[in-house]
This record gives sequence, structure tokens and C-alpha cells, in this order.
Amino acid sequence: MTTRSCPYLGTIDRKALDFDFEKLCSVSLSKVNVYACLVCGKYFQGRGKSTHAFTHSVSESHHIFLNLETLKFYCLPDNYEVQDSSLEDILYVLKPTFTREQIVELDHSTELVTAHDGKQYYPGIVGLNNLKHNDYCNVIFQALSHVTPLRNFFLIESNYTQVEKVNTTDERYLLSHRFGELLRKLWNPRNFKTHVSPHEMLQAIVLLSKKKFEFIRQSDPILFLGWFLNSLLGPKREKNSIVKRTFQGKIRIASRLLLPDLTAHMTPSSSTEEPQLKLAEQENYDITSFLYLTLDLPCMPLFPEKDKKGKVIKPRVSLYELLKKFDGKTTHEIRGYKLDAAIKRYEIVKLPRYLVLYYKRFTKNTFFTEKNTHLVEFSINKLDLTHLLSQEKVSLPKGAGGEPIEGVNKQMSEVEVVKQYNYTLIANIVHDGEADAGKGTYRAHILHRATGKWFELQDLYVTELADTTRVTLSEPYIQIWEMKGLHNH
Repeated sequence: MTTRSCPYLGTIDRKALDFDFEKLCSVSLSKVNVYACLVCGKYFQGRGKSTHAFTHSVSESHHIFLNLETLKFYCLPDNYEVQDSSLEDILYVLKPTFTREQIVELDHSTELVTAHDGKQYYPGIVGLNNLKHNDYCNVIFQALSHVTPLRNFFLIESNYTQVEKVNTTDERYLLSHRFGELLRKLWNPRNFKTHVSPHEMLQAIVLLSKKKFEFIRQSDPILFLGWFLNSLLGPKREKNSIVKRTFQGKIRIASRLLLPDLTAHMTPSSSTEEPQLKLAEQENYDITSFLYLTLDLPCMPLFPEKDKKGKVIKPRVSLYELLKKFDGKTTHEIRGYKLDAAIKRYEIVKLPRYLVLYYKRFTKNTFFTEKNTHLVEFSINKLDLTHLLSQEKVSLPKGAGGEPIEGVNKQMSEVEVVKQYNYTLIANIVHDGEADAGKGTYRAHILHRATGKWFELQDLYVTELADTTRVTLSEPYIQIWEMKGLHNH
């Protein structure tokens, strides 16, 4: 194949180029040997005579094409390869890559970059296209893209291709591959536009979830998050996967069954009623892993308080109050099928590096679904969970004779040393609209670490928040908290 300079490079229209959509021929819908026309942005198969790309070149006088697999440029219909340094930016937009040094700088760069369309943006703070009803996916993608270890892992493709050791056409690889592609586009500092379409990512999700999650039908982001995190990196469930290292915590559950009290006095008229229950003597313990914690909001008041103008005042609850569920002391009655019931206590035994909190806002019964609109009081800069874990006793260093070393008080030879577990908020997802998680709309508040600024992202719309009250006065549905000190190591 001859390579020479091409007189048609000036006809390339970068504004028309969009590599986010599925790479298939616009005529035959084939995925094999697909070329992108760099003049109009459409995809066509082949480049030889009688192919769709060749026909398009002759009929429309569009001459520059890019093979989407080999990443080589060609001039049609003359059919020769084009090599020119001015085309490198197109290759980078099609397939962004990051060095480890560049990744380290992502959370430190405070400079705005300029897209080809002239708009400025911070890498990582760009809109996501809503194809129809995929905003429930978009907010999860936006939130996860700012979880540093997860992002850093997927920005380098070799990290998960080597871990999986599977054929790249295997469905088990597809989800990780598409997620990596999406993250690299979100964090691309050389974008042609200030938004990204998650089309190929969504196609993989529809396929692998067997249409449980689609982009033509709204769904619940917490259900999607659970499925997505458990599906990343395939079904092998590696013991030390990046997902588990990042999000997995452990909780101890103490259960005491509630059994029918057969000794309780029952009158003939009460014989058909539910029997009285009594606590079993034995308490059972189990330790289980979690990827997120579910927080139960208090019941909504029957008669809501109103202000002087008659407007309903939303009830408030402290986040620390909600977290008492996991203090190992608070008891919860759990009703199961028929008469199965138990009293349970939950105690966190291991906190994750990134803590996901899910606020259970929707309650369903036979007739309707109710949305709980409690506001939650929290500080975005500090969530101290030290009190939820047991303190550890450690001994201070001693001399050879067993006495405290010089300079250490004898009374302090054994002290309580408590590891601090403080978190800061990095992502806040909010539901707006109807009293159903599968309806309404979703938006995300995202912290840009380098500048300390907060942004609201709702599909294509990106808004810088003047202050954090838009975050703290929202009705959080899902939050991601980052353990302090992680970026000091």
C-alpha cells in the first residue's frame, strides 16, 4: 500500500466526528472492517471498489477515511494510506491513553482545558448524553469516575486485560472494556466536545444484564450500582479485585429468633389470631461483606409542620442518627415469610476505603409507593465513624527489663489507641419527581478534587455550584464518601 501526502486533509470536519457510538456500517450494519468518513462522520464498510465506503466517497466527494480497528487513514477512491502528524488528535479522541504519570496528576491539575468547539472544561467534569431514560446510569458513571483507585485502574487497559486473561471478544471482558473506554473519554484532556455519549457502555449493559437494565426504560440506580459493581471484571469474583479493595466492608450480624410462645394463654376467640412471640435464648452471629450500607429514614409525619406561609417544612434527621443502625447495640425486628421473625443487631467490623450510603426513600405497599422526603443533616468535609468500630488496646514500647522506656510515663504503658475513621463526601446522587425510584429524574453532585469546587451534573448539563448548600439541602439517595488520608500514601 502506497503512502503519500493527501490534498484533501483540509476537508476534514472535526466537529462532525463522534466516536462514541457503536462502530458499525450505517448501510449494512456490519461491524467488520468499518471506516469512519472524516468529512461527515458516518461509518461505512470496506474501502475497495463496490464497498459502501468507496461508493460514499465517489457520490459525496468525501475522501478521508479512518479504519476504526487498525487506526490507519486512507484516501478514497484512490485507495492510498495517508500519514500526517496533524491527524494525531483524531486518533487520541478515538482512543485516549494515559501514562501512570499523567494519571497521578489528574487530581492535582486546576487548569481548564479547551475543547475543539471552543468550550472550556475540567477533565472528568463533562456531560453524559441521555439517549432516552439512562440518567439512572449516568449518575452512577459520574460518581464512580471520581473514585480514584477505581478510575486509575480502568484508565490503563492492560490492568484488567491481564487480570481477566480472556479473549477480548468474550462477554465477560466486554463490561470492563467498555467501562474503561468510557472513563478514558470522560477524563480526556483533548476532547472535541464537552460531553460524552455512553452508547457503547449502555449496549454492553443491556446485553450482559439480559435487558434487566435498559436505556429506553428508567430504573433504580441503587439496583444498577449493585449489579454493575458485582459484574465488573467478570464472574470470577476475584478475592482481591479492585472493586472489593475499594468498596467492600464487613459487618457482623447478631440474630435472635422470635418463636411462637406456645405457653401463652389463648382464649377460644383468639385461637385464629397470630400467636404471641418470644425471644429465643440463643443468639447467632454471622459476618458478611457489603458494597453499600442501607440507611432507613424515619417515617414521615402524618401532620407535616408548615411555615407561616403555609408551605410544608421538610422533616430533618442527622446522618449520625441513621448510622446508629450499625452501632452493634440498636435492635431491629425483621419480619420474614409467614411467622419467620428475628431481632437483629448490626455492627461494622471493617470499613471500606470508599463508603457508599443508600438512603431508602421509597416504600411500597399493595396500593401505592411513598417517597420519604426527609432532609439529612451532614457535613461534607467530615463524617467520623470511629465510634462504630471497636477500640484496640496496644502497648507502648518497653525496655529490656520490662519497664517503660525513658520518657514514657509508667501509667501510660498501656493505652487505648484509636484509629480514626473520617470520611469526606465526593459524590451525592439525588432523585427528583414522582414517588417511585423507577420514575422521575436523577442528578449528581460531584467534587472536583483539584479545585475543591462542587458541580451538578444532569445528563448534558454541567453547573458549577456557588456554594455547597445545594448539596447539603438536597434529598440524598446515594452518596460516596472517601476515607481521609488515602491520597497521602
